[in-house]
Amino acid sequence: MPDERKAFPLRVDPQLWAAVERCAAAELRSVNAQVECLLREALGGRGVKLKAPSPRKRGRPPKETKE
Repeated sequence: MPDERKAFPLRVDPQLWAAVERCAAAELRSVNAQVECLLREALGGRGVKLKAPSPRKRGRPPKETKE
């Protein structure tokens, strides 16, 4: 299944970006995941209802067996 996420460029103040990087590191997330989390929290605070994100597969794919 192809990734259904929207990719876009983002210009951010360097100090803001550094703060997001620190938060992401503290929560063991990538910066991209942290930005998405912060956006969801901000939208939730404004009363915007979003469905929960679908969990992403993690780890290595299973090995193929030769028959």
